[in-house]
Amino acid sequence: MEYIFETIDHAGRKIKLSKKQWSHIRQHHSEIESPHEIQETLKNPDKILYDEREDVVNYFKYFKHKKTNSKFLKAIVRYINSEGFVITAHFTRTIKWKEN
Repeated sequence: MEYIFETIDHAGRKIKLSKKQWSHIRQHHSEIESPHEIQETLKNPDKILYDEREDVVNYFKYFKHKKTNSKFLKAIVRYINSEGFVITAHFTRTIKWKEN
């Protein structure tokens, strides 16, 4: 599999963004203009929330997006054998937390 980037998160874990997932993000969330926005969110998040139901980690970073009026980039990562893979990313107006 080919990757756009491989980075290390705040806790020292490896996270990768595949070309396939980057294509998905650009197709469905075109407001994200660069994979560097996602990489910055993973390396220096403002908030991290674990979603036990979905078994993913949600990383949030404040970016105040001019096109959508949304304030936070949310990157969703699934960890497999302590290695993370970006599933998707999108802008959101608030950091939402749902109770499990």
